[in-house]
Amino acid sequence: MTQVRPPNGLVTGTSPARMVDPTGHFRPGSPTRPSGGIADSARHDSAGHDRADTAVPTQTPTVSLIIPVRNEGRNIAWVLEQIVDEISEIILVDGNSTDSTLITANSCRPDIKVVPQEGTGKGSALRTGFLAATGDIIVMMDADGSMAPQEIRHYLHFLNNGYDFVKGSRFIVGGGSLDITPFRRLGNRFLLTVFNTLYDAELTDLCYGFCAFHRRYLELLSLSASGFEIEAEMVVHAMQGGLRVVEVPSLEMPRRSGKSNLHAVRDGIRVLRTVLRGHKSGMSGYLAQALSHGGAPELAKE
Repeated sequence: MTQVRPPNGLVTGTSPARMVDPTGHFRPGSPTRPSGGIADSARHDSAGHDRADTAVPTQTPTVSLIIPVRNEGRNIAWVLEQIVDEISEIILVDGNSTDSTLITANSCRPDIKVVPQEGTGKGSALRTGFLAATGDIIVMMDADGSMAPQEIRHYLHFLNNGYDFVKGSRFIVGGGSLDITPFRRLGNRFLLTVFNTLYDAELTDLCYGFCAFHRRYLELLSLSASGFEIEAEMVVHAMQGGLRVVEVPSLEMPRRSGKSNLHAVRDGIRVLRTVLRGHKSGMSGYLAQALSHGGAPELAKE
């Protein structure tokens, strides 16, 4: 699928039919609004006279926010206190926390839905939350305070204006990171180059977990990753599925408290393996197997 870079560097999965500019910052190419929205302002009646058309009311989509947690008692209150009103349900996926995470979360938001995590790793936590979600739109974000909940409105805007999958980017105008190390930045750049080359894309950020998408595409995304590579897996499958993808600026802040479970080298290899395995070329699949098994595997038979 051909990727088109709009003027400000955002990436879409379709050629622009018209432009939208909700804030003066974002100007991605927006596909034509699907039918079922507000009708034209005037119509002709049976006698040929102009008449004002009544706007067709549209139902506001419900939104589920998925937040994986494990011992985030010192951070979760800050996150929950800033959740925007557009969120219909908050699903906290608990990875067997042993601190005050759940008590604090329930104190801040008595309406919160706590779901025990199935399996281990961030990918398993997110997949558990996705299956529990009931909203029309799913938003995923971290519980460590590195992502600003107020940014969710930007993601919802684009999902409500023709896009299928919206991902945050720290590396376009308006975004940034106050947390990433030079080594991680170099690794991100390498992984992004591999992805863009293989998939003929122009993304600016691959390994960032602030994303949103329509829940109706959950089956198409066909997620199976258990670790941090799930973010790359989502983008790979969204591209392969022909979804209209757009990036929005996001500011990554330092974790407010505690230590991240991310291991740059180990998780970087898992991301690379996910990107290579998802590509249609035999060589990419071969390299993915090599990375997986630590050696040169036999080529799979057709």
